[in-house]
Amino acid sequence: MLKKVYFILFFLSLQGCAAQSTPNLVDAEMETVTTENLAYYLYYPINYESEPEKDFPILLFLHGGGDSGDSLVSIKRSGPPKMIVEGKQFPFLILAPQNPHQKKWWNTRAVNQLLDSVVKNNRIDKKRIYLTGLSRGGGAAWEMAVQYPDKFAALAVVCGMTPLPYAAWIDKAMPIWVFHGEEDESIPISESETMVDRLKGMGYDVKFTRYPGVGHNSWVKAYNTQDLYDWFMEQERMD
Repeated sequence: MLKKVYFILFFLSLQGCAAQSTPNLVDAEMETVTTENLAYYLYYPINYESEPEKDFPILLFLHGGGDSGDSLVSIKRSGPPKMIVEGKQFPFLILAPQNPHQKKWWNTRAVNQLLDSVVKNNRIDKKRIYLTGLSRGGGAAWEMAVQYPDKFAALAVVCGMTPLPYAAWIDKAMPIWVFHGEEDESIPISESETMVDRLKGMGYDVKFTRYPGVGHNSWVKAYNTQDLYDWFMEQERMD
């Protein structure tokens, strides 16, 4: 029995030596650069020019997958951009970029760079940067809240896929409002239910609006809710 133990130890030591001297295992490093061309709309409140000493809030809106591509006019079909076309006025700037890839997720790093540039070059209140998105854009909004927890003052997500394992990475001081249709067959309401339950269980400030009998297009009701925009205007980061 003792001989077997010695043999096993000897065999393992040989394996260790082989791993350390493997000729086809190379340590290397390369700096990578990814670029993204993002077309976008930028809406200014009617009093932006008449109040030159004032800093304004800004809302970042991320559209759904159906409005992706290379035709910027597509993003006017839903959410705040559609309402602007219809004549609604907002008390904050609205940044609405377009995902150029019809069958790819949002490049949230590129979106963040665009947002930073717009904030830098306009009179923006950095403590009142708001975030919202629908469907694929809703999933991207969750992702940005995870990746950039110190940036946003409030988050509203409409029928978006959720990063449940990373819920605790979201800033606990940021208010969240979630909307979802109960009959959604594209992104089931369970996505929002489980995320809301997880966040509430950790003490997050989360509101959840369910729409009985509504399918995937719950954004129609959600973005026509005036209380949503009033709620945004009440939020401000304290740090």
